[in-house]
Amino acid sequence: MSISSIPADWPVPDNVVGGTTLRGGGVSGAEFASLNLADHVGDDSTSVAENRRRFQAEYSLPTEPVWLRQVHGSQVALGNTAPSLPEADGIVTTEANVVCAVLTADCLPVLLTTKDGSAVAAAHAGWRGLSAGILERTVSAMIIAPEQILAWLGPAISQPAFEVGNEVRERFVGRIAAAGACFSENSRGRWQADLVGLAMLQLRECGVTQIFGGDCCTHNDSKRFFSYRRDGRCGRMATFIFRRDE
Repeated sequence: MSISSIPADWPVPDNVVGGTTLRGGGVSGAEFASLNLADHVGDDSTSVAENRRRFQAEYSLPTEPVWLRQVHGSQVALGNTAPSLPEADGIVTTEANVVCAVLTADCLPVLLTTKDGSAVAAAHAGWRGLSAGILERTVSAMIIAPEQILAWLGPAISQPAFEVGNEVRERFVGRIAAAGACFSENSRGRWQADLVGLAMLQLRECGVTQIFGGDCCTHNDSKRFFSYRRDGRCGRMATFIFRRDE
């Protein structure tokens, strides 16, 4: 079974490569079936290593991705000088052939690039990271005018499937009043949160207006995506970006 992905569909230079892997084509079993790329979820380490090898070979990745130790925070690593497994939820590089990647299974993965491809970035944007400012800090780390940046939003849990408490809504509204429009009250007196809408709002607040993607729900498609909210213990997809050395 071959590995497949959703390519990032956005108007970027031909040598900028990005997308999100799907869950098929790997060797992991049970709840991790089959292309689990995370080594922290309880899967067999030999299977994860083989899955990562297949991933790297399938997309002719120039180097091993810089895998992050994601903590749902706002720390951003520099791919140019990052040590092995930096603790961060965003990564930026200006070097060719450095593969930036984040792992998700409902949280929103966000790819960023400058129009000329001179800098690329990936961010892990769950509700905690979004409320902590991960997108603002990743955009800032690119050190370029935000109108020169394009964003692509990968697969994430959709609003109808993502219930949160009032404390989550208040955290966002306390930062940006307009965030209230990204929450719909349900019959239980709780809220359905729109991660994609919140990310778009925050990117626009930063000055990034060229935004693409954001139309795939992980929770509603068990054939293609892992989903923590749906399944609990599960694997992770990788959303990745790099600039090939021309």
